[in-house]
Amino acid sequence: MGGDPPLRVPVGPDAHRWWTFPAERTVVVVTRTVTSTVRVLEVLPPLLRADRRVSVVFTHDPTSAFGDGVRRLLRSAGVRVMPWDQLAEVDCHLVITATENADLGDVTSPILVLPHGVGFHKQVPDSRADRRRLSGLVPPGLLEAGRTWLAVSHPDQADQLAAAEPRTVGRTLLLGDPWYDRLVASVRWRRRYRDALGLRPGQRLVVVSSTWGEQSLVGRWPDLPARLLAELPADRYRVALVTHPNVRSAHGEWEVVRRLADPADAGLLLVPPERGWHGTLVAADALVGDHGSVTLYGAALGIPLLLGAFGPEAVSGTPLAGLGRRVPRLDPRTGVRAQLERTIDEHRPGDQAELVGRTFALPGRALERLRSAVYRLLELDEPGAPPSVGAFPVPEPVVREVTSWVVLSRPAGSAGGPSAAREGGAPSARGERVPTEGVGGWDRVTVERFPAAVAGGLVEPPGAVRLLVTDEEEPDLRLAESAAAVVRGGDTRTVVAAVRWVREALAEHPGRRLAAAVASGLGLVGLRDGRVVEVAATGPLRDPALFCAVVHARLRAGLPLEGTVEVSVGERVVDVALRTRPGVAALPGGDLSRGTPGRAGPGRAGPGPH
Repeated sequence: MGGDPPLRVPVGPDAHRWWTFPAERTVVVVTRTVTSTVRVLEVLPPLLRADRRVSVVFTHDPTSAFGDGVRRLLRSAGVRVMPWDQLAEVDCHLVITATENADLGDVTSPILVLPHGVGFHKQVPDSRADRRRLSGLVPPGLLEAGRTWLAVSHPDQADQLAAAEPRTVGRTLLLGDPWYDRLVASVRWRRRYRDALGLRPGQRLVVVSSTWGEQSLVGRWPDLPARLLAELPADRYRVALVTHPNVRSAHGEWEVVRRLADPADAGLLLVPPERGWHGTLVAADALVGDHGSVTLYGAALGIPLLLGAFGPEAVSGTPLAGLGRRVPRLDPRTGVRAQLERTIDEHRPGDQAELVGRTFALPGRALERLRSAVYRLLELDEPGAPPSVGAFPVPEPVVREVTSWVVLSRPAGSAGGPSAAREGGAPSARGERVPTEGVGGWDRVTVERFPAAVAGGLVEPPGAVRLLVTDEEEPDLRLAESAAAVVRGGDTRTVVAAVRWVREALAEHPGRRLAAAVASGLGLVGLRDGRVVEVAATGPLRDPALFCAVVHARLRAGLPLEGTVEVSVGERVVDVALRTRPGVAALPGGDLSRGTPGRAGPGRAGPGPH
C-alpha cells in the first residue's frame, strides 16, 4: 500500500514491544478486489470470535483491475492493514483469502482460499495472460507447493476442479456455503428487510441482479431497470438493482450513477454492491438475473426467476449452466410486466431443488466446518461453543424521492379490478358516513402511477385518462412547467393554509389546471375555475397526486365532483368521498366547465393528455 509506514503492530520483527494484545498465532487476510474483501469480512468474525490466542491483520495486493475501493472498504471496517511488500517478511501461521489471483508465491504458511462466488461456474479474463481461465482456480505454483487449500461447497466442485487441474486433487476442503446458510437464516428477517427498503404492504419487490462484463445483464440490457420502472405501477411494485462490485471498481461510482440517472430519478433502489444485496434478495418477490452467483442464490431461496441475460462464459455442466437452460428469458420485444406477473403467478418454490442440491452440500453446517478447518491449519484447539450463524444486516439502498408522476386513471367497470379487500366504509369530506354509489363507469376507478423520468413512451390502455403531476419541489424545470397538476407533499398545517397554497400554486403558472395539498388528513384539490374539492379517503391513503387523479378523471368524464368513488390503488381498494367547497372567483387562464356548477363538459374539463 504505497506511502504507508512500516507496520510494527500487531506483526513485525519487534511487534511485541508495542502489543496490548499478545497472541500465539497470526492470521493474515489477503485482499485484492472489493468482492474478495467483502467475502472475508462477512465470514471471518464468527470464525475467530473473541479468541485471544489469535491476531488478525489484513493486507492488500494492489495489482487487480478491480482494486478500486478496497482501501476505502478496509478503512471503513477498521482493520489494521499491512503494506503488501511486507507480507513475505511476516511470520504468519495462516493466510486466508477469497481471491485466487494474489501473488502468494513467497508465503510459507498454509493458505486457505475461500470462494468469492458460488462454486466455479464462470470463465473470466486472465490477468496474467491474453486468455480466459476458470474463476476461482489458483495458479499451479501454489498447488505444487502443497500449502494451499481450496474450499468447495459441494463434492461435484472438487471433481470439476480435478478435471480442470489434476493438481487440485487432495487440496480441496468440503465445507458447504456459509453465505447460503446465512441467507437461509436471514429469511426470518424478511419483513424487517422489506421495511428497510421502504416497501408498503402489498407491494412487490423486483430485484435486478447483474454480474460484470459485456455479457452481464447491465452490459447487454442497460435499460432494463428503466424499462421495469416504466411498465410496473409504482404503487404495486418497487425495483432494486444489485450489481457486482467489479462494475463500480472498473468504471467508478460516478460513472455508474451517471448511467443510471433516469431510473434513479424514477425511484430505483440502488443497493451498494459491498453490502445489502443479501437482505434485498431475501426481501424479493421476483428476481431478474444473469449468470452471476446472486441468481443461483435466488434460485436456492425459491424466488421466482427470469433471466435478463446469460453469457456464454458460464461453464458447461455446472448447476448455473443448468439454470440458464431451465429458467425462462425476459423477452425485450414484448411487455415485461405481463412476463413478470406470469412468472410470479406460475412459480413453484421447489422448481430448482435439483440444481440447488447439486450446489450446496451440508446445509447449515458450513460455518462450523470452516471454523474447524481454520483451527486445524492454525494447529490450535477449537473453542467449544459453536459459531453463530447470524442474519445479514438490513439493506441501506441509495434511493431518490420521485417528484413527478404520470398518473393513469380508468374506470374499473362492474367486473374485474383488484381483488383486495376494501379498507373500511366511506367517510364523507365532513367526516360522516355516506352511501356508496353504483359500481358502473367512473364510480369505480383504477389509478396507476409511473415515474415521469422514465414514462416518456408509456402508452395508456383504452379509456384511460392521463395526467402529469409534479411536486412543488420538482427540480426539473421542464417537468415543472409542463405538468398539468402540482401537489404539495406532507401535511399543511391547516385547511385554510392548504387552500391558500392551492390558489397561489395555480396563480403562479397559468398552464396548471389543478393543485392539491393535504391538511389534517383532508385532501384539497383546487381547480382553475376557482372551485376547491375536499377529498377524504378511507385507510392510509393521503397522497395529493392520487387525489388529483380522481378529481381529474371525474372532470374528464363530465361527472359531478360530489359523492363517493371506489378507487383501486395497487393492492388497496379505498372509498374516496368528494365535496365541492363553496365557490370562489375563477383564476385567470380559463373556465374548466361550460356547464352547470360542479360539472364539466367531456373533453373540456381540465388538463389535456399531459
